Amino acid sequence: MMVIATNNAPPRLRGRLAVWLLEVRAGVYVGNYGARVREMIWEQLLAGIETGDAVMVWKTPSDQGFDFRTCGTNRRMPVDFDGLNLVRFAPSETRTDGD
Repeated sequence: MMVIATNNAPPRLRGRLAVWLLEVRAGVYVGNYGARVREMIWEQLLAGIETGDAVMVWKTPSDQGFDFRTCGTNRRMPVDFDGLNLVRFAPSETRTDGD
């Protein structure tokens, strides 16, 4: 199983993803493909995401049972911690110059 969640994706990319995957919610796509097709979809995603962001999650035979990739600017960034994929949440940037 593979899931892709997008934010601010251009309509052209959303249509392209809908060709291969089922859009179960706005910006959330689900499908069941092998590694080769998954890589092809990821390349299409990278080429078309523009200023948006996305995450792809898929099932793997690992300790966690899944793996994921992200692209674009987001406050949640993947971090490898002793072989486990975790997500670091960056605080929002706040202005402190008195403006």
